[in-house]
Amino acid sequence: MTTTPTASFAGRTVFRIGYGAMQLERLHDRRAEAVALLRRAVELGVDHVDTAQFYGFGFANEVIREALRPEDNVLVVTKVGADPNPGGQLPLRLAQRPEQLRASVEDNLRGLGVDRLPVVNLRRLDTGPGLRPEGDQIVDLDDQLATMTALRDEGKIGAIGLSSVTLDGLRRALPAGIVCVQNAYSLASREDEDMLDLCVAEGIAWVPFFPLGGAFPGLPKATEEPAVQSVAESLGVTPSQVGLAWLLHHAPNVLLIPGTADAAHLEANMAVGEITFDSATLATLDAVESRPNEASIG
Repeated sequence: MTTTPTASFAGRTVFRIGYGAMQLERLHDRRAEAVALLRRAVELGVDHVDTAQFYGFGFANEVIREALRPEDNVLVVTKVGADPNPGGQLPLRLAQRPEQLRASVEDNLRGLGVDRLPVVNLRRLDTGPGLRPEGDQIVDLDDQLATMTALRDEGKIGAIGLSSVTLDGLRRALPAGIVCVQNAYSLASREDEDMLDLCVAEGIAWVPFFPLGGAFPGLPKATEEPAVQSVAESLGVTPSQVGLAWLLHHAPNVLLIPGTADAAHLEANMAVGEITFDSATLATLDAVESRPNEASIG
């Protein structure tokens, strides 16, 4: 079975494998290398990039600003809900209040050097691994959506996405016009299957983070599944490539944003779109047991 190489995203047709910019900060002292890596991603077909002002304390956005050209026609997707926190115990702090969301949009506009952000994900903290809001960071979704909608009406953002959201939260947000959902999701942890189905029905892009599991304790790792390793060996590819390819086969609205600071790894990620599964192989992978994401950060 093959996959469709493109999908709809925010009113555009994009290649289903994009690039997540978080790993660019590993090249903080090698800026030219970071710019060259992003240029290589565009050469390989990347036409959507995921970023945030808190990635590398603004470094990722600076690299994107330098590397991408208007003629590349790359859709840059950023996020709000957290801000950089240099010197803190964690490199980011929650910024969930409406005025903080607005300030974060302005920070991303300046960092990327644009007057409009094509897509902005509202990073909620309702589900999945990660921080949990406390105190004045516990903010009602409706209040946040009102701010995001106002920013869209003002022309500062083009479209609204959601991240770390529950099924109920997505349903509540649908009237605002949601174009994508970013939740933790992988072959080994498929708790959000009902939400994925809703996104398929509503034409909303599904953009999983931790698409292979993650480095945090408590996150199931797709690459450690015997079925994944067996399929990888039979096809002559890596377990990581199998895990990513399964996501593309699983639903037509899945978009991948794997991140890397290594050019060879980038090419391996982009090659995932060429991997095909026969029906028996796909059934074997589909039968892998889904386990909950139980990691917490901080």
